[in-house]
Amino acid sequence: MPILRPDVLAVILGMAAVTYLCRAGGYVVLRALRPPRFVEAMLRHLPGPLFVAYVAPALAAQDLAAWAGAAAVVGVQAATRNLAAAIAAGVAVIALVRGGF
Repeated sequence: MPILRPDVLAVILGMAAVTYLCRAGGYVVLRALRPPRFVEAMLRHLPGPLFVAYVAPALAAQDLAAWAGAAAVVGVQAATRNLAAAIAAGVAVIALVRGGF
């Protein structure tokens, strides 16, 4: 079994500390200072655009089956507000279009 080198361990622990400090720093700042209303509104609406920023490039590189699956996910999610059903519908559509069923 290979042993973890000290320099690799130091880098991993350093990255963990920086990640923790970045996250904890945000909580400390927002606890001490009340952000303006526009910042609160922006933070409330931020998850949607971040999700689109992650998904759009990956989806752009996919085939028609993936686009059909994405459309099914959006449609089922909009109709039912059930994330599990939306994911299941997307997977099923991709499998059907690609001939997996």
